[in-house]
Amino acid sequence: MNTTARLLAEATWTDLPERPTVLVPVGSTEQHGPHLPLETDTLIAQAVAGELAGGLGGYLAPAVAVGASGEHQEFPGVVSIGTDTLRLVLIESVRSLSLWAGRVVLVNGHGGNLTAITSAVQQLRAEGHHHVTWVPCTVEGDAHAGRTETSLLLHLAPRLVRAHRAKPGNTRPIAELLPDLRAQGVRPVSPNGVLGDPTHATAVEGAHLLTRMVETARRAI
Repeated sequence: MNTTARLLAEATWTDLPERPTVLVPVGSTEQHGPHLPLETDTLIAQAVAGELAGGLGGYLAPAVAVGASGEHQEFPGVVSIGTDTLRLVLIESVRSLSLWAGRVVLVNGHGGNLTAITSAVQQLRAEGHHHVTWVPCTVEGDAHAGRTETSLLLHLAPRLVRAHRAKPGNTRPIAELLPDLRAQGVRPVSPNGVLGDPTHATAVEGAHLLTRMVETARRAI
């Protein structure tokens, strides 16, 4: 996380300037294979949001750490509130933030949250909250718990990576997997929960991937 990012939770109300920018990481608590922690998406969203907050002079809000992860529900450890509930959480959070923040950026780290976050932002703008936007944590790579996310975690939180457990999962392209994933969920498609091959992941690659994610999000903002 960018150490220059100011943490909203650590501020007092008198510390806050008038109408600051606030960045809200939106992640998940879901399986990421036998080798990555359940908080992987949240850690990545926090890192990207922290870098953006540091660059924008904004504040990093506490993460929304439980998202819409129904496709992973057959694995132990998954906590999911579903699309409808997540949508309402985001809407109410931004309504509250809007009373004092000048700009709110939702930083999404989990693909399963996409419907909730886009719908929430659409409704908020219809209500007149034109200062709210969202950006994804996106970069080219494999789909889930493979080389991409493992490299990012080796850079961000190496102590949480069980490298000795990293094994390839289903390595077919995500475009081919999507129909089965939507119909069956992840476990029937990949029993170990991995969509990709994490065995060649490196921290150096993770640092480069994070930089690209942040630059892509910064351009979108």
